[in-house]
Amino acid sequence: MADEDAPGAGDNAAPEDEPGYGIGAVSRRLGVPASTLRTWNLRYGIGPSRRSPGGHRRYDAADLRRLEEMNRLIRAGMPPADAAKLALRPRSASGDRAAPSGQAAAAPRSSSGPEASPAPSEPRPPSAPAVRQAAEPGVLSAAMLARAVTALDAPTVSTGLDAALAAHGVVWTWERLVLPVFAAVSRRQQDTLAGIDVEHLFSDRLQVALARFAARSPAPAHPRPVLLAAAEEEQHALPIHALAAALGSLGVGTRVLGARTPYAALADAMRRLGPAAVFVWSQMRETGDPAPLAGLPRLRPACRVVAGGPGWGDDLPAEVVRVTTFRDAISAVMTTLR
Repeated sequence: MADEDAPGAGDNAAPEDEPGYGIGAVSRRLGVPASTLRTWNLRYGIGPSRRSPGGHRRYDAADLRRLEEMNRLIRAGMPPADAAKLALRPRSASGDRAAPSGQAAAAPRSSSGPEASPAPSEPRPPSAPAVRQAAEPGVLSAAMLARAVTALDAPTVSTGLDAALAAHGVVWTWERLVLPVFAAVSRRQQDTLAGIDVEHLFSDRLQVALARFAARSPAPAHPRPVLLAAAEEEQHALPIHALAAALGSLGVGTRVLGARTPYAALADAMRRLGPAAVFVWSQMRETGDPAPLAGLPRLRPACRVVAGGPGWGDDLPAEVVRVTTFRDAISAVMTTLR
């Protein structure tokens, strides 16, 4: 889940003929608002590293590469704090990012396959060390799965996802496999201007695998279900399917309304089902308008509204819970059911 624009004092505009890149030029190149770039600098230390002779802060080529990588990872669904850590890691002599201690290194970059980014460094799944992954039959590494996805090897992708979900569950699979593979696919798209077919195949196989996993969930232990929907006009719905599968494995009944759910339809479903919680996902800032959330019906007994995804800004209604990680989303829902 990604970051949001933050108001505040920023750098003064620098003349474009000074060495390096000004924040306006970087903003235009990445398609990221200047206020977000300032927020990334303040929160995560990923910003301009030099000053021009005129005293203005300027981005050099290395700064730009780090920001491009962070932006790619965020667009692939990685939380901004994790994306910044990966982008800031020093490169090895070969030019690849060095893998953090305790994690497998990324697959080497080659012309025949993408580079599979390592999994987010936090929160670290406590029961899934790397040595166990190789011992589980059929469980692929992120690099192996990324190669299968790139080859459009649907049977291998499906088998690998099914094996990972069965062995380790949804959270582990999402953090250790899904996010790194989507990051690799995004990198390939950036480098080659191709790969939409690869992204669509992986999305399809993942949704099918999550549905198979969810079908084996235990009977719900709570009488009130949880509603999950993508914001109106939001076409990205995989995170809500993953969250539904994770909640189902914990004995929580769910109803997934899917992509582009009109708020009127969501409100109607809330009135009819009386859910314990409603989770609304926004991937893109264009779909993260907070105003409709304030207009959702107030139910009795109370229903918690949880907003997840990088599309939401800081101006959510006070009663809406904002979550930024998969684990936070599960915790916010489970707390409601206690």
